[in-house]
Amino acid sequence: MFVGHYSAAFALKASQPRVPLWAMFLAVQAVDIGWALLVMAGIEKARVVPGFTAAFPVELYYMPYTHSLLATAIWATALGLAYLAWRRGDGRAAALAVAAAVASHWFLDLLVHAPDLPLYGDQHKQGLGLWNYPLPELALELGLLAGAILLYVRALPQHARRAWTLGAVLALVQAGHTLGPWLMNDARGVAAMALGGYLVFAVAAGWAERGAAPA
Repeated sequence: MFVGHYSAAFALKASQPRVPLWAMFLAVQAVDIGWALLVMAGIEKARVVPGFTAAFPVELYYMPYTHSLLATAIWATALGLAYLAWRRGDGRAAALAVAAAVASHWFLDLLVHAPDLPLYGDQHKQGLGLWNYPLPELALELGLLAGAILLYVRALPQHARRAWTLGAVLALVQAGHTLGPWLMNDARGVAAMALGGYLVFAVAAGWAERGAAPA
């Protein structure tokens, strides 16, 4: 899953408006940010295998530190506590929402991944494999994203125009990712490109909440 992860960011932001949307965008992709850094460092392992799945030809064969359920729980706890320390005035509910955003990554990935998501370490790998069905996978990601943006703009109507603009850009990126040709053959290059995308989208989320007219 790619932009579908941002559905959790929009939905949880709607429930906790004090949390910046850019922080939620980073939280939902936190384990993937860690994955990209570890792949580039040679610690976690991936390889491009044409046809591995129909929508994502990358075999993610070793990622115990970011994508196991246990590791995800640790990341979620640590980042929730870090948020509480950083913005204590937002309250514990906001920190819990950030932790939930981090944790959501594993459960959304479970829907689309091949069985490569460990429960702990590198053991008992899970995945329902929706990446093998590109059109249903695309419909799922875009449906989750649209529903979450709708929740967001109902809670924060002053940001509606930019939120839908950002959503349209994310939808186009997802469509290209799912249906377009795959041009990369190096896993470290894939990781670097993904990392850049996560940072750009976080900046775009910050833009989406600036300069709005009063609700």
